[in-house]
Amino acid sequence: MMKYIVTYLGTGLGFAALDFVWLSLTNGRIYRPTLNPVLADQINLPAAAIFYVSYILGMVALGVVPAGRAGSLGKAVRTGAMLGAFAYATYDLTNQATLKVWSTTITLIDISWGTFATGTACGLGFLVWQAVTRRRA
Repeated sequence: MMKYIVTYLGTGLGFAALDFVWLSLTNGRIYRPTLNPVLADQINLPAAAIFYVSYILGMVALGVVPAGRAGSLGKAVRTGAMLGAFAYATYDLTNQATLKVWSTTITLIDISWGTFATGTACGLGFLVWQAVTRRRA
């Protein structure tokens, strides 16, 4: 059980760090100029926390653990990248279909980011899984 908890935390810290840097660097240059009319003044922290907790669980369950059991870093990164592409495409394309202010540029940038960030975080999670598994053996 401990290896799952440590893997979850490692994957989560990796993803959160990547996302923090991305959002810090891009919010004012990419998102705010187009989306300002619909952006909240304050982040809804409970909603953000639920997203991170559940999305990281999905990364670990669907990407990291199966790749860890297979012993394949490449599988972790590929599966994570696919998960990120599908998840971010769902969000962005739904917004583009329903919001007046959404843009194709934001959709393409965001899907690319989700693909990269989720694939990278799953790769990091795999390395944590490997380290914990070796240590316990």
